[in-house]
Amino acid sequence: MQIDIITLDNAAAGSTDLPDDIFAAAPRKDIMARVIHWQLSKRRGGNHKAKGMAEVSGTTKKPYKQKGTGNARQGSLRSPQHRTGGVVHGPVVRSHEYSLNKKVRRLGLISALSQKAAEHKLVVLDAAVSEPKTGALAKKLKALGWKSALIIDGSVDEGFLRASRNIHKFDVLPTIGANVYDILNHDVLAITTAGLAGLTARINGEMDAATGEAA
Repeated sequence: MQIDIITLDNAAAGSTDLPDDIFAAAPRKDIMARVIHWQLSKRRGGNHKAKGMAEVSGTTKKPYKQKGTGNARQGSLRSPQHRTGGVVHGPVVRSHEYSLNKKVRRLGLISALSQKAAEHKLVVLDAAVSEPKTGALAKKLKALGWKSALIIDGSVDEGFLRASRNIHKFDVLPTIGANVYDILNHDVLAITTAGLAGLTARINGEMDAATGEAA
C-alpha cells in the first residue's frame, strides 16, 4: 500500500509502503469495541466506597427495649434504616481491570489503523519536530485542516510535546503508547516515518509473542 509522506508545512517528502497486513486489513468493529472496553475498565479508579454497618460510628447498644414502647423493634442505630446507619451492599474499593488476550489487543490495533487508512484519514509525516511555540504549531495544524489529530512518533521531541500540550483535541504519543481508544477518538491519525517503523516492529513482535515464535 503506497502512501505519500508530507511535512508539517504540507510539503511533499516522498512516499513509503505500508504493510497490507497492518494497514489494509478488514476492520473488526466488535474487536475494537472489546479493546476499548478493556482500556476504559483499566482507567477506572475503583476507589468508590460506602460505609457498612460495621464501619459507621455509633453505639452498639440496643436503642430501647424490645416491647412496650409502641415503636418498631430496633437492634442497633447503625442499621441502614436510620439516618446515621450504614449502607447495605454499597460500593467498595476494587479494581475494574480484567485481562484480554494479546491476540485480541493486536487485532484491535490493526483494525483501528486499517479503518483510518480506509477512511483516508491516515497521514505519514516526515518528522514531528517544531519550535516550542504553541501558536506556531497551531497555525501549521490549521493550514493542514486538522481539527482533531493524534501524532504517533518513535521518540517524541520535547519541544514539539510542549508546543502541543495546549492545543485542543491534539495529542502526541510514542509508539509504545499507541492504542485503539486514542486512535479512534481523533479524526486524523498522523504517524511519522520513525513511528511507522516502530509501530510495525511492535505489532510484528506482539504477533511473534502470541504465536510463540521467535521475534
